[in-house]
Amino acid sequence: MSAIDRETVAEKLASLQATDQDYVKLLLENPAQDAVLLEGLYLYLERAAEARFLNTLKLEKAGEWIGLNAPARLQIRLTETAKSSQHPAYAAFRAGLTRSGGLERAYPKASV
Repeated sequence: MSAIDRETVAEKLASLQATDQDYVKLLLENPAQDAVLLEGLYLYLERAAEARFLNTLKLEKAGEWIGLNAPARLQIRLTETAKSSQHPAYAAFRAGLTRSGGLERAYPKASV
């Protein structure tokens, strides 16, 4: 694998084609890459926020996909990133992330 940087991660998240999904899944499996992955996610969301056209459906789909595929160790950090801005791009990503149920699977509610 070539050098991993936040630009590459942002591009892969923006595309999310099958090969890009495989690339991101490999990053999700490697705890040493968490910081780069989250920086890339933040860059992806910032680029979406600055874009002329806001593709909320694509952002929701990306949020849902990453929520379904991210390991438990990342779920809280993903949620924090999604909540770091009130911009509609972040809100759309957050909606997909919430719909994925990843945080609830990682940290189920305690039954009394």
